[in-house]
Amino acid sequence: MTTTASKCGNSRAIRLPKPILESLGLKDNDTVDIILDNDRIIIRKKFPHKSLKQRVEEFYGKDFETVLKENPYKYEEIDWGKPVGNEVW
Repeated sequence: MTTTASKCGNSRAIRLPKPILESLGLKDNDTVDIILDNDRIIIRKKFPHKSLKQRVEEFYGKDFETVLKENPYKYEEIDWGKPVGNEVW
């Protein structure tokens, strides 16, 4: 695909063809990273950071509270034996 750089204020704009936008899932006001790599310009969609809670819910397909109730964590001390080197505890 070929496109043309056009004037946009004091800058230049490059239009991205619809098939490229669709393949990236890029929509209006999405954030992208622009990287200059020698003679190439790399445009990469930037995904928002997810919290641990969001990641757990996405992984299990359930809300966080339900996951915690179904998977109770039991704290127990583990004896790793006597120090064998110069560990400082």
